[in-house]
Amino acid sequence: MLHLDVFSGIGGNMFLGAMIELGLPRKQLEADLAGLRLPHALTLRKVTRGALSGRYVEVKPTRKPSGKHTHAHGRQYHQIVALIERARLAADVRDRALAIFEALGRAEARVHGTKLAQVHFHEVGAVDAIVDITGAAIALSRLEIRRVSCSPVALGSGRVATAHGLLPLPAPATLELLRGIPTVPAHVEWETVTPTGAAILATVVDEFCELPAMTIERIGIGAGDDRPGPMPNVLRAVLGRAAGVGADRVALLETHLDDLVPEHFDYLMERLFEAGALDVSLQHIQMKKNRPGFLLRVLARPSERLALAGILFAESTAIGVRTSEHDRMLLEREQRSVPTEYGRIGVKLVRSPDGSTTVSAEYDDCKRAAKKSGAPLRDVVRAAESAGRHSFAAGSSEG
Repeated sequence: MLHLDVFSGIGGNMFLGAMIELGLPRKQLEADLAGLRLPHALTLRKVTRGALSGRYVEVKPTRKPSGKHTHAHGRQYHQIVALIERARLAADVRDRALAIFEALGRAEARVHGTKLAQVHFHEVGAVDAIVDITGAAIALSRLEIRRVSCSPVALGSGRVATAHGLLPLPAPATLELLRGIPTVPAHVEWETVTPTGAAILATVVDEFCELPAMTIERIGIGAGDDRPGPMPNVLRAVLGRAAGVGADRVALLETHLDDLVPEHFDYLMERLFEAGALDVSLQHIQMKKNRPGFLLRVLARPSERLALAGILFAESTAIGVRTSEHDRMLLEREQRSVPTEYGRIGVKLVRSPDGSTTVSAEYDDCKRAAKKSGAPLRDVVRAAESAGRHSFAAGSSEG
């Protein structure tokens, strides 16, 4: 799990700098970002802000825009969507980047009294903002971060120069994105939270709280510009494991279907899991006018709700989807890949509050190994779970 300590706010480059310090390999990041086909250079520097040392990330276009297709003054929302949709990106990265831009676009549309399709991004449509947002999605995927919490957001005051002229701080789009999110004054007269940073928070954070109970493993500092103030202008990110019984928020999507073709459910379920669903279930029900039907339920992180609803509309006969959020209690768990005589197989280790651990083998891995080796599936499962227990015991003794 990841906790963001935003005592001095957040910008897209600050988030990316913190993720690199948490272990996101630069070469991997640059290779993934190349899929955008946006000529740019990534510059990383170790800097000091106040008493803290952190990573400063700067994105610079490597080709000057020219001609009638210039994007020197930003891009329209639909242009950014098209750019990301045709990019060579992993499905979960693409979906998260699109969700962040959609949140940003809707905020801009509300602020300026226009429609989403008509939104024109100025600063946010530039190459650096597109790279920052896509890089944030890449980081969450590559670091396999499944849950994000965040402290109350520190906001500065004053004015900021934009393409629309001088505007009060927080910028109108930033304030719109922070609806429902706890904030505190930063007691500084500069922009602590950029629209890009606010969009990232509004999209990826599951819970706003102080540092939750966790076993801290890594700490990353993402640096912003050098600013005067009582606190260093940095974002502190803490990566760790939940301690004992944890809690989070999940979104539940439901719809009733009376004309679903049963053979199509396998494909629908596959699409939903690819888009980030935590669980998918189908239940037989009796509907109005005594029609037999199905109750389709999808469990997901709140940030994935829009993308998953889109898949339900596209791949099923649903014309409406009910959504709700729920508190969830969950045990600490860990995914590992363990060596067996049938090859490496994934296992899940679940720790109970009493300290005991259960190990379960990943079915798909076992199925592939059984087919390849010709061994009975139960033997492969038994070997994987035995290797998983040995791996856990070895890790516990080393600790």
